[in-house]
Amino acid sequence: MFAGNRVIWVMATVAIVALVAGLGLGQLIVSPGQAAANAEAPAAGLITVPIENRRLANDVTMRGDATYADSVEVSIETGELAGPPIVTGQVPEVAAIFDTASIALEVAGRPVIVLPGDLPVYRTLRVGVSGPDVLQFKQGLSAAGIDAGSLDSDVFDAQTASAVTALYARVGYPAPTGGTEVASAVSSAEAGVTSAQASVDNAAGALTIVQGAASNVDVLEQGNLVRSAERALASARAGGTPNEIADAGEAVTLAVARRDQALAPRDASAEQAAVTAAKAELTRAADALSDARDGALAYLPAGEVLYLPGLPRRVDEISVKRGSSITGPVMRVSGATLVISGSATASDAALLSVGAPAILAMPDGDQTATISSIVPAEPASGAATSSAAASGRFTVLFAPDALTDEQIQAVQGSNVRVRIPVSSTEGEVLAVPLAALTAGPGGESRVEFDPGDGAETVLVEVTTGLAAEGFVEITAIDGSLAAGDLVVVGR
Repeated sequence: MFAGNRVIWVMATVAIVALVAGLGLGQLIVSPGQAAANAEAPAAGLITVPIENRRLANDVTMRGDATYADSVEVSIETGELAGPPIVTGQVPEVAAIFDTASIALEVAGRPVIVLPGDLPVYRTLRVGVSGPDVLQFKQGLSAAGIDAGSLDSDVFDAQTASAVTALYARVGYPAPTGGTEVASAVSSAEAGVTSAQASVDNAAGALTIVQGAASNVDVLEQGNLVRSAERALASARAGGTPNEIADAGEAVTLAVARRDQALAPRDASAEQAAVTAAKAELTRAADALSDARDGALAYLPAGEVLYLPGLPRRVDEISVKRGSSITGPVMRVSGATLVISGSATASDAALLSVGAPAILAMPDGDQTATISSIVPAEPASGAATSSAAASGRFTVLFAPDALTDEQIQAVQGSNVRVRIPVSSTEGEVLAVPLAALTAGPGGESRVEFDPGDGAETVLVEVTTGLAAEGFVEITAIDGSLAAGDLVVVGR
């Protein structure tokens, strides 16, 4: 039966396959009208976000370079050296710290002592000189704990010289003095004073002899002679001849004259002149001795002191080595404290204040710091210097809090991120994205609350607080909003 109707079965099979294929293709082929209908956007719906509980903070963020501030080149006065300015020792290492009475270098076997001050060295200081450099030196000695005399006086006196000796004893070097030549001059001046004093004594003795009163022997002797002549006159008058009486009277007159001459004060003008001359010579000798002794006191050579403001200081770079000759700056030093230097716009700088806290993004984690300075940025070379507005930027310096040596080494010379909180909420507050706020007809702030379940949205009036990080603090006037409530954004 199947064999006789084979053609019919084949045709039926083909028809069934064609029908199935047609139905399949019909599912795949879409008409232009249906395609356009399928491409239409669905009906718009609400975009909502939940109200959050979060802490808001408004920060100023900048980048800062970690450096040692106030870097300066250091030069040493060598003009008064008798020989070449050879560095003989005490060469510091980079990162060494100079403080009061530190040794910066040893030049020609002598120390260069660091003291606080900003007036450059321009002369040697010794007893008798005065000026602002002497006052600076005395103040530097006082900072080292050495009494240099009255700090109200700018005179280098014996007390200051004594303080020089104490300073050199502290750093382990002999104080500079005049040497054997000055000692010989002192000895010679002392001998001159001794000789002049002897001359004064001799002249004074001669004057005393001349000016002295007659001795008792002379007084008695002259008195006896006068009285003897008077007795002879009386005897002649009693029984002598007229000539004898006349001779006796003349003898009395002569005896009285001799007595008056012998007992009269003597002329001491020559002896007085000799005393005056001897005393003048003694004064000159004493002055010479004083000068010689002052010259023998300790002094401060111009090449043995280095004044640096803002001690302590850190050595950043060394330009000399032991055995080299000084021909220019010997080193570069900076402030001993690491600072972070950032740049802020005028608007950001207006939000900052000296003493405000900051947070540094250090390699090993956040580190606290404090704003130490806010100053107008220096204009570029050749630019106008009229005001901060000329550049519109400010330099902000930050002082890190208690960095370890490892942290300093890790951050020095690098650029770090600095964050300065300028305002924040006290704890968590209700906050929504700024896009959730709308303005009412009276300018009031509102959010659109979505109750959900297809209910109509409700406009809720709110007060706003701090805005930061794309969010804003809100408080519903009627107190109806809470964390988790949905509000509409973007409409």
